[in-house]
Amino acid sequence: MTISTEIYAERRARFLGRLGGVAAVIPAAPLAVHHADCEWPFRQNSDFWYLTGFDEPDAVALFLPHRPEGEQFVLFVQPKEPSAEVWTGFRWGCEGAVERFGADLAHPRAELEERLADYLKGAEGIAFRVGKHPQVEPLVFQAWAGQLDRAPRSGAAALALVSPCSLLHELRLRKSTEELERMREAARISAEAHELARQVARPGLNERQVQAVIEQHFLEQGARGTAYGSIVAGGDNACVLHYTANNAILRDGDLLLIDAGCSLNDYYNGDITRTFPINGRFSAEQRALYELVLSAQEAAVAAVAPGQTAEGVHDTAVRMLVEGLVDLGLLCGEIDGIIEQGAYRHLYMHRTGHWLGLDVHDVGAYRLGEHHVELEPGMVLTVEPGLYVSDRLPVPEGQPAIEARWKGIGIRIEDDVAVTDHGHENLTAAALKAPAALER
Repeated sequence: MTISTEIYAERRARFLGRLGGVAAVIPAAPLAVHHADCEWPFRQNSDFWYLTGFDEPDAVALFLPHRPEGEQFVLFVQPKEPSAEVWTGFRWGCEGAVERFGADLAHPRAELEERLADYLKGAEGIAFRVGKHPQVEPLVFQAWAGQLDRAPRSGAAALALVSPCSLLHELRLRKSTEELERMREAARISAEAHELARQVARPGLNERQVQAVIEQHFLEQGARGTAYGSIVAGGDNACVLHYTANNAILRDGDLLLIDAGCSLNDYYNGDITRTFPINGRFSAEQRALYELVLSAQEAAVAAVAPGQTAEGVHDTAVRMLVEGLVDLGLLCGEIDGIIEQGAYRHLYMHRTGHWLGLDVHDVGAYRLGEHHVELEPGMVLTVEPGLYVSDRLPVPEGQPAIEARWKGIGIRIEDDVAVTDHGHENLTAAALKAPAALER
């Protein structure tokens, strides 16, 4: 299934209702130059996509609750132009923006400058994300400045320029039934790719050959491509959290950490990490650390439920990791003191997860002031504790030196977890992680 035009219309209605009398200007993404005159493959701005489903660059959407019905959703788009389309492909144009994407009105993008002020006239404020859209920002400022200049005579002007992010991102944080179906599909494809990668991995292959298997499966299954740069990290490379060189030879006796997920054509993402022995057998040290990370990850996943918080999920993982590291002799001291001082962070230096959706690190607050945001049904987050044993970070004072037998072991286990009415759903459970399933 795909997200229907009716769902986009429902999203717009909710957004317009939250705006009150404030008009919102939400630009699409521009094309980004790769080198010389070549562009990167286009990736739509997620806020714009969430509200419109329109996948062309340089468009601008206006949401105008102060206008009468039939004038509240306006799109400025690139017009139909055969001489341009022969080079860059099909455009929907103004007619398509109305007929296919539900705009009340549509105009050529080139007319934004002359029309924007009139559309914003009468709004109580203007919602626009400053600092992100350099082609549109001067036009918004110009329109607002004109209102302020005329206010003594007209008696009306938008009183403030505000960000739309808090309103829009709160909507995006809670996934609908249709969105969860799309995320299950991204999880399915991503999990299958991880299983294929484990089947082909062996000593002597290059990391990039494993990457190719993963990304080929994404494309064969109809995904747009990768959700982010795939991490295929053998041995000590796994201790580099965002390793993407993926050009080393896989060595007998090492572990292979793969952090990879697909992005669907409507931008919903999977994000999975699995770690397994390249030769099919864990060493004693590898198994000890792997089982510790797995126990922490499973406990953190179990903690995902309505009323819990992302911070609570993280704390669950941290405590289990610290307790296990003390048992293994990699840390020493009293558990609460180690956690309070952060004396474990040379071995575990990142958070346990993040929101997931149209963006891999998806939008939405984790805390509001002093209060952590409680998990609610429809929220989706990753749960991904890890351990990374190397000399890259100094051992904190009072903690034991790391023995050579532990060094070069990097492990992370990550699942995508949806909050349900009574607990959670692990969307990526099809990617196996039990030690017995990873050995051969």
